[in-house]
Amino acid sequence: MLNEETRRKLRELNLDEMIEAIDQQSQDINCAVMSFEDRMKLAVDFVYQKKYNGKVQRLIKLAKFRIGNASFHDIHYIDRGLDKEKLIGLSTAQFIDTSSSIVFHGFAGSGKSFLACALGRQACKQGIRTRYIRIPDLLLLRDEATLSPQGISKLLKKFSAYKLLILDEWLLDDLSDEEQHFLFELIERRHDSSSTIFCTQFKKEDWHVRLGGGVHAEAMMDRIVHNAFWIYSGNLNMRQFYSNQK
Repeated sequence: MLNEETRRKLRELNLDEMIEAIDQQSQDINCAVMSFEDRMKLAVDFVYQKKYNGKVQRLIKLAKFRIGNASFHDIHYIDRGLDKEKLIGLSTAQFIDTSSSIVFHGFAGSGKSFLACALGRQACKQGIRTRYIRIPDLLLLRDEATLSPQGISKLLKKFSAYKLLILDEWLLDDLSDEEQHFLFELIERRHDSSSTIFCTQFKKEDWHVRLGGGVHAEAMMDRIVHNAFWIYSGNLNMRQFYSNQK
């Protein structure tokens, strides 16, 4: 058993999990016959797993996923037309190592947000700082940022820093010139240094017009479309599908 002084020192080192591991071993008769090395290995494995799980949960909470319980293993594939092999490859999050992006495109209700959040959670499990946000909410933050000095700059810096950013409802609404410029700056800062997942109802050929049709539209498309995985979200209305399962 650990004395109080040792417990205090472990707590100061933020190793409460080690105290828990040793307390559990002291109550397990099987540990009494184990060597010191084996007991230490068990304790370290316990501490590592506890800290890993805690870090993942913090990352998931900070990501603010729209669908918090979206799991990659719960993706429905049957009669949907999803590219399962490509999705499995993306679930390793290796696309983030190459600063590649993903575009989920399809009709409303086809499950784009679920797919994006599921991949976002996979990224969190690998310790990658991730953030989900709807474009209308991001642009609302932009409007609020204009009210304070350096507000826009700080907002761009914040959202440029996420290694993975999920932008939902991309191109859903018409954009003002100021909004186009803001999104261009965000895309430019993230280009070649991080990854973005876009969820949109619009096909590639519709993007230029939806982005305003000007030089900013061309610049944004140039930075997105050539280094992105394009995935059709399928032929099923997933909201209707799951509603019928009840």
